[in-house]
Formats: sequence, structure tokens, C-alpha cells
Amino acid sequence: MAEILTATRSHDVALQGAVLLYGRSLAEFSYATAHRIENDSGSGRPAIGAGTPLNRQALIQAVRQVAESSLPKGEFLTPNVLSISPAAVTWWCPTGHRRVFFKCKELGERSAVVPHPALVFQASHTGFRVFALSDENRPVPETVLHEPPYFNTWDNGKICIGSAHVPKQIDVASIAGWESGFFHSAFTHPNHGSQRVSFERGAYAFWKDMLDGQFTDYPKKVLIPMKCTLTDLIASKLDK
Repeated sequence: MAEILTATRSHDVALQGAVLLYGRSLAEFSYATAHRIENDSGSGRPAIGAGTPLNRQALIQAVRQVAESSLPKGEFLTPNVLSISPAAVTWWCPTGHRRVFFKCKELGERSAVVPHPALVFQASHTGFRVFALSDENRPVPETVLHEPPYFNTWDNGKICIGSAHVPKQIDVASIAGWESGFFHSAFTHPNHGSQRVSFERGAYAFWKDMLDGQFTDYPKKVLIPMKCTLTDLIASKLDK
């Protein structure tokens, strides 16, 4: 058995069959055959068995079965959801106080409830991202994204998951699990790349002040705007 991740669910599956496509080129298929998968008598490895021609109806039925398993299922969209596609779910969190955990030489092992800016998260097949917002209102397509002011983040909002426990599913129902995986893991170090916070004494000093309770509300003046918007994130333009 093997595990695969479709648009919304992970599944344990086993190789059952193969469809071979024939044509003049990669873009011109005119004939198809279906084959059972058989175990080779010598090596025991899976092997493609004899095939039978596939007619139009059988081919459409095979594609429909795969599509029904891989496409997102209908889900109720809660107000925090900004976008959902076969490849990603994007949502936001309003400003608020959450507990954070740190484990590093410079700050030691510490935990405290601190203020956070409004955030945009995206879970996708290519990774997990987070961005900060300077506005407390629900973001719109033109909203400018800001650098995430957190340790363990790379450029373009990418999160270094490390040993964090995050869901295998990418769907609306799993949003709480993705957020929990981010906030309940320990921040260990600032990653290489762009500056994450605009604080004259640096990132370690900023988070020391945060942990010491120096800020009642999140100091938005430390946020660094990026040259991209929510539309760019949803359209997967950040890495292009």
C-alpha cells in the first residue's frame, strides 16, 4: 500500500491497473487500452498485464471516477476563508492574543501570550505560508501582504514546518489544525532571507520585548510591506 494526497484527503491506495494511450504525438491520442496489474512471478514486482481496448464510454467512466476522488468536495465556507481551489486553501485570522513558544539560545525556553497582527495563511500542496496585514479588516484582493514577523519563516511567507504537527488534508475543515501546528510549535531561529521585522535592535530584541509584555497591542510600525497582494498569493504568483 502507498499513501497519496488528493485535493482534500489522503488515501491508502494500491496499484490496480494502468491505461496506456497511443497516438502520433504527446498531444494526439487516438487509442487507449486498459491493463490489470499483476505480480511478476520471478521478482514479485508489479507488472502491466495484457490489455483490452477502451471504448469512449469506458474511458470517460474511468476519468470520472478519478475526478470524483481528487476534486474538492462541497464545503461550507466560514467567514475566515478567502479562497479555496483544488491545490490550496487560503484564510485569514484577525488581530488577537495567542500563546507563542520559543526555544533558542538567545531567548531560552519561553512561552507567553502576546498580541499578533492580522494574518493570512495558505496551506497548499507546495507548502505552508503565513503573512501579516497592517489592516484589521477582512482582506480584499488588493490588500498588500507584509512579511511574517516570526522565526522559522522563509522568503515569500514560506513556513519551515520542521517537526510541527500539521494535517495531511488541505481543506476548510483542517484550518484549525494548520493554525495549531504553527502556533504550538517552538520558534527556534530567524531564517535566512529578507528582513522580517523593522526593529532597530533586531528580531531577537523585538521578541524579547514581546515576551516580556512590553506591547499591549501589536506594534504595526514593525511590519514590512511586500511587493505583492492577496491576489498574487491566490494566483500562485509569488514564486514566479
